[in-house]
Amino acid sequence: MEWFGGYFAHKRDCQKKRDSRTTSLISLSQPYYHPHLDQSPILASSLAQLISNVQQGIWSPQLVLRAYGQRAVEAQRETNCLTEVMIESAERWAEKADITGPLAGVPGMPSPPCSRSPSAARTRARADAHPVSLKDTCNVAGYDSCIGYSAWTFHPKEKDGAIVRLLKDAGAVPFVKTNAPTCLLSFESYNDVFGRTTNPYNSAYSPGGSSGGESALIAYGGSIVGVGTDVAGSVRVPAHFCGIYTLKCSTGRFPRAGNTSAMPGQEGVKACYSPMARSLEALGVFLKAVVDMKPWEYDASCDPLAWREPALPPKLTFGVLPTDGVVRPFPACARALKLCTAALAAEGHAIVTFTPPSPLRALQTASQLLIADAGATALQPFRWGEKNELGFARMLWPMRWLPRWAKRLWAWWIDRVQGDAVWSALVRDWGAKSYVEQQVLVVERERYRAEFLAAWQDQGLDFLLTVPNATPAVPHNALRDTFASCGYTFLFNYVDYPAGVLPVTRVDAALDQLTEKPENAVEQGAWKWYDGTKMAGLPVGVQVVGRRLEEEQTLRAMEIVEAALRASGVDYEV
Repeated sequence: MEWFGGYFAHKRDCQKKRDSRTTSLISLSQPYYHPHLDQSPILASSLAQLISNVQQGIWSPQLVLRAYGQRAVEAQRETNCLTEVMIESAERWAEKADITGPLAGVPGMPSPPCSRSPSAARTRARADAHPVSLKDTCNVAGYDSCIGYSAWTFHPKEKDGAIVRLLKDAGAVPFVKTNAPTCLLSFESYNDVFGRTTNPYNSAYSPGGSSGGESALIAYGGSIVGVGTDVAGSVRVPAHFCGIYTLKCSTGRFPRAGNTSAMPGQEGVKACYSPMARSLEALGVFLKAVVDMKPWEYDASCDPLAWREPALPPKLTFGVLPTDGVVRPFPACARALKLCTAALAAEGHAIVTFTPPSPLRALQTASQLLIADAGATALQPFRWGEKNELGFARMLWPMRWLPRWAKRLWAWWIDRVQGDAVWSALVRDWGAKSYVEQQVLVVERERYRAEFLAAWQDQGLDFLLTVPNATPAVPHNALRDTFASCGYTFLFNYVDYPAGVLPVTRVDAALDQLTEKPENAVEQGAWKWYDGTKMAGLPVGVQVVGRRLEEEQTLRAMEIVEAALRASGVDYEV
């Protein structure tokens, strides 16, 4: 009868946790619902100017917190993006915040006026005394990190994770935590505990995942900068879906220790913590602040690599990956990529089509490494009746319940009878792996990484451009059919290269109608949800990729892309 009791415990704890969140929201003081001052100057400020104004005493840390706290409350009402509301604690942290701090340059000295140049801003200001939002995985002492599992509710953490300790030491003020999907393996953000997070541009569509609560909050204006995680695109796809900025760091560049994971110990394709922001300027200021705090002194897995201001040649070579050979990009995504390459070419940069080792081959191995236990670890906390995300659940069925011979027969049928070599290649080897089988996959991963680097060097690339996903934001529950179209982001976790996303344009019903037919089952699953008319107005981004551990250069390349777009008349406003 354990399953019977587990079902009712699940229902009870989900309701109790939602009630607890509601109580935290309604108990906030009056300034969070009826502010006495116009807070629009704070919300419209760049991160560098915000920090400068706090340091000069123009704004207090509490005033900034209340401005973003009020906006976060509004974002929660519209998108259901919050999990833990830490604002009362943040008020106390803000009172103690060192507004000169270890990152503030010369204490008491006013900063020069801020220009629109993100790289210039980074030389003047750092991340002190401003609110920071956190994905629910980030451990904060005294608060849950249940990440959607009802069994993990009401088990507050005893101490802060590495990134939270670093941020507090820097004078930043964590103030809310944000929603994520159960198991953290989806481009949707739903769980039974907190419910579904929606896209601020269209509530019928996903904000992405698994850092979808962050993307919804930041896009709504409820946070200027936040922290998410990425193992297959989990900061980049949400940024693309919601029209914000992010840079997935290489492993070892950003602290991740001491936090909560659905798959602790998974090392085949490592997850990485990374920043998400409303502007490229804020992204750069925040990332530099974290690196300047010497994250290797907070997390033993971080490389002792100080910030290096990039010195790039005036003209660069950008490779372009127009398709991963699995799912061709939707018209809106392909158009955004073309806008970028045309703008860069107009500025004199070289544009070449990049031919990497087979991305399908990478997707095959990466998916097996990521879920080498066939989901057993991620499913352990589940109670009877607890819903899994539809896409991951569909993937688990053949992994866990079909015997190997049946999968091989199924794959043969898909390939030889249905003529779909792509889908066949993916499903053939899904399943739990022995230790020896995992080692074989790791050897293949390292072989692929060497071949990828050789292709990059042989083709003389400085950076690479591609779409962040084949689709813009998709309707809720579409991940049941689109879960396998993650290759454009997963590839760069697999090779461990930094990859940033910036918004470029929005879906245009007149320009972005789909006229072609799908060529395989993965593509068919993704394309069935595309409707250029219904999707009109949704954000569309581009992905900018650099070499491993070269986050500074990749950030600079993002600035170059955005500047070229603006020079060509394409100026996206978040």
